Amino acid sequence: MTISSILGYPRIGAEREWKKSLEAFWAGKIDESTFQQQQQEIRLNHLRKQQAKGIDLIPVNDFSNYDHILDTAVMLGIVPKRFQYDGGVVPLSVYYGMARGTKNATASEMTKWFNTNYHYIVPEFDGAEPTLTENRPLLAYREAKEKLGIEGKPVIVGPLTFLKLSKGYDASQMDAWLKRLLPLYVQIVRELAAEGVKWVQFDEPIAVTKLSGKDVERLQTIYATLSQAAPSLNIMLQTYFESAESYRELVMLPVQGIGLDLAHGLNGNLAAIRAHGFPDDKVLGAGVIDGRSIWRADLNEKLALLDELRQIVTDDRLIIQSSCSLLHVPVSTEYETKLNDELKGALSFADEKLDELALLTKAVSQGADAVREQLNAAEKALGLLRNSAERNRRDVKEAVAAIAKQEPNRNQPFEARYLAQQEKWRLPLFPTTTIGSFPQTVEVRKARQLWRKGEWTNEQYNAFICEEIDTWVRLQEEIGIDVLVHGEFERTDMVEFFGEKLEGFAFTRNGWVQSYGSRCVKPPVIFGDVAFAEAMTVAETVYAQSQTKQPVKGMLTGPITIMNWSFVRDDISREQVAYQLAFALRQEVEALEKAGIGMIQVDEPAVREGLPLKEAEQAGYLAWAVKAFKIATCTVQATTQIHTHMCYCEFHDMIDSIEAMDADVISIETSRSHGELIQSFEENTYKLGIGLGVYDIHSPRVPSVEEMSSMIDRALRVLEPKLFWINPDCGLKTRGREETVASLRNMVEAAQLAREKYASLSK
Repeated sequence: MTISSILGYPRIGAEREWKKSLEAFWAGKIDESTFQQQQQEIRLNHLRKQQAKGIDLIPVNDFSNYDHILDTAVMLGIVPKRFQYDGGVVPLSVYYGMARGTKNATASEMTKWFNTNYHYIVPEFDGAEPTLTENRPLLAYREAKEKLGIEGKPVIVGPLTFLKLSKGYDASQMDAWLKRLLPLYVQIVRELAAEGVKWVQFDEPIAVTKLSGKDVERLQTIYATLSQAAPSLNIMLQTYFESAESYRELVMLPVQGIGLDLAHGLNGNLAAIRAHGFPDDKVLGAGVIDGRSIWRADLNEKLALLDELRQIVTDDRLIIQSSCSLLHVPVSTEYETKLNDELKGALSFADEKLDELALLTKAVSQGADAVREQLNAAEKALGLLRNSAERNRRDVKEAVAAIAKQEPNRNQPFEARYLAQQEKWRLPLFPTTTIGSFPQTVEVRKARQLWRKGEWTNEQYNAFICEEIDTWVRLQEEIGIDVLVHGEFERTDMVEFFGEKLEGFAFTRNGWVQSYGSRCVKPPVIFGDVAFAEAMTVAETVYAQSQTKQPVKGMLTGPITIMNWSFVRDDISREQVAYQLAFALRQEVEALEKAGIGMIQVDEPAVREGLPLKEAEQAGYLAWAVKAFKIATCTVQATTQIHTHMCYCEFHDMIDSIEAMDADVISIETSRSHGELIQSFEENTYKLGIGLGVYDIHSPRVPSVEEMSSMIDRALRVLEPKLFWINPDCGLKTRGREETVASLRNMVEAAQLAREKYASLSK
């Protein structure tokens, strides 16, 4: 009999109750006991919902108090020595210290989870002494069974993926570390088997990336060892985000099930199944419902795919499931009462995907006629949006088609622009700036809420924003920052703000997803053709510039980041969406320049997040991503300085493409992984202006002058001093005022010391 399952459920809750609980605990508003009770109730509610929706095989241990990779690290005793962990179950103080930093220890590095907008805490193996601190999957299984009677499916990050995503060891040491970790995994599965667990899901998404022959051997060793250790346990080796590499070897591993992504990895996985079949002794986890898309599935299309698979795999060896964890989509469309019926009817969030899975499973078991009414309703809903006026704007399509045929280049090369800009701006050696946003205080959020509710007039709200700009312009001048920003107090989010002002976007009430830790974002929905309507940032930027003689940067979010941090329509290519966004943003860049703003930052922190996992597809993506950025920025004068910002970026992987963007200055988030980035500059030359983040804005600690000076010195060993800028890692929106001011004072002092030390280089 065919059954249904998912790979994981969103942690945050429909009303972000998970986030609120975390932040109340961090702020000392609730004690640890209350916090743990709240987290358990949230966790159990998620299980109850899946149970009520008819999901047959419900995942457990997919929940986390911060991040699932961090959970795995602390479970295996991989705790950096700077956190002074002395054995046993890792306390929350150490757990959150690793994630967020403490007064005495910097946080662990954070980077993106494959090609998603989720970010994980990178485990550090340097000096680690692996030991099983507690069997978290077993505890999660027991909780679900004892509290709700659920025979859960424990979810565990697989050993190869965990190792590959970690740092602090040389590649030649991988097998030695695997040898130390594998006995801990053996202990976990033996205890699960002894408890009577039937299925366990081992997540190995690394298996969709390029694997060496040695990696395949490692997978064979890992799963042979685990299967021998717990022969009664059914192991589902789960891949997702793309098609599996080394398919033939993967499906022959000694496990009971193989999970394949048949959404984002449909073409490759289906081709492999057609060419090589599927083993008769294994269960296929068919990931047919897209766990990363907010759009309703074409259920007739999914049933046709399942019918093809059923010609190869018997019904009792088929699990119909999500393509990946539903962590990447909002919880429910139930709260979206303000969306028009045409759009809402085409949406499917996590809870609706549970319904889709249950419906498909029923159709397979009882026949499509048993769910014909629901199938017809889904087809009708998708057709209404597909034929809507918003998706068929001739003016946008024609303008973008013409622009896409052109080569978008600046009118002078960087060397000439550099001289022109130096003459115009006359900045000191090592100019200081910030990335854009300043603290969004309670007062700022309250003012915005009053305005949105209509309790404040536009005049009242604009006056408040101007007061905030005045305050922070004066502070920046007093601190001694060279290039100022207006602070972005009018913006809730760097993508949402622009989406609200561009045509072709819609906004949800509760469409929140987790980005990192308690940081949740509510991505806009790009459902139609994107078009510029009117100036979006000119008023606030021009006002800030009128209050100072220092240059003020205009602040925009770039086309690729807006796209990658939005939920994107799936009826046209992402390349076409990117060009539509770029053309709209070009008009805003030109409006800023016309208004007298001569420095314009077009942030692209999410370029790498969209990088395809398959190497064969990466060059094509980077080519059109670079082209989109240049479409947005290429029409300005030589004296207008174009900045951009990137974060969580493995710079060495795409240095040529970053340089091809031809931004006059790029700032990069680097403080958590400064050493790795410096190494990449030792291996690659970068010839444009660059600022490496000298302190981590994700941590509340105030870094010392000495700490930042050390980072500056290291960077200047490999970077051209005259092109070097000094800045924080990222925007300061989430930080408090006192820590922000203190950190910036230290940053400026570090810059002044560097100028004295390297003064001869400016002559």
